[in-house]
Amino acid sequence: MTAADAVIGISASGRSPYILSTNEYASSVGAFIAGISCNSESDLGQAGDVAIDVVVGPETLTGSTRLMAGTAQKMVITMLSTIRMVRLGKSYRNLMVDMKASNEKLRARAERTVMLATQANVVDAYRALTAVDGSVKAAILVLLTDLELTIAIKVLNPNCGLLREAISAAPTHGRTAHGR
Repeated sequence: MTAADAVIGISASGRSPYILSTNEYASSVGAFIAGISCNSESDLGQAGDVAIDVVVGPETLTGSTRLMAGTAQKMVITMLSTIRMVRLGKSYRNLMVDMKASNEKLRARAERTVMLATQANVVDAYRALTAVDGSVKAAILVLLTDLELTIAIKVLNPNCGLLREAISAAPTHGRTAHGR
């Protein structure tokens, strides 16, 4: 662990010794620390840079933190990971696009994703995916901009793989940056 890392401690009570000691170590190396607890003003929240307090009230079965507390914390973690995926450019609109169609299930998902993003038919989506070795981002970029594959990759790479930015940066040959 280094100062470049972020640590998210999760404890229903906000006072779990294992989580607090992990955060203490993270703090000693300068890492960013967030705490997710189901108690406001918890030790966990006080010890970090950010406190996410999800106060859910008493459990239906006292002592069983896997019920309301666990569910609430899982929802927060899901939100955080979704935000991270969006910021890393793994999505385009509401579609997960940073995937490579490496098996039959993923190939079918990739085709549907390309079709939804571009309004292409199944044949065009298949051809585009085949031409770009299964890269959903590259297939979408090729279909939305009419770029040749090699140029599409050259546009995608300097934009850190961010599809939206690559589409905006690409010459569109008469198409809009939003599709056909």
